[in-house]
Amino acid sequence: MILDLTTPGLLFPAISLLLLAYTNRFLGLAATIRNLYNDYRRAPDPKILLQISSLRRRVSLIQQMQFLGVASLFLCVVAMLKIYLGWETLAHYSFGASLALMIASLGVSLLELKLSSGALNILLADIEDTRRR
Repeated sequence: MILDLTTPGLLFPAISLLLLAYTNRFLGLAATIRNLYNDYRRAPDPKILLQISSLRRRVSLIQQMQFLGVASLFLCVVAMLKIYLGWETLAHYSFGASLALMIASLGVSLLELKLSSGALNILLADIEDTRRR
């Protein structure tokens, strides 16, 4: 396979947009946690406590997603540097590792999405219970 400077460069926009999406997920989750904290301080509710472990796990997963995404971008840049220096074989390894890290980042993202659905189901179950009463 021929690897030139434009091949790793194709990942730049994708990785940048992905990191932006991850940051937005983190900011949204942080706002949710702050709101739940204020709600719990005003009126302690066991339903809020049910969400804590899920929220804590989601924060951890988003941090992992961001780490893997940044590491992918880093190795993508390293691959470009190695191409520039004429180190073709090492560039292939760096670019391959960059792709593997991106795949791992996307996989962790899928896990986080599944967890976020679980947190929403807790709220929906509470609404259904209230409606049945």
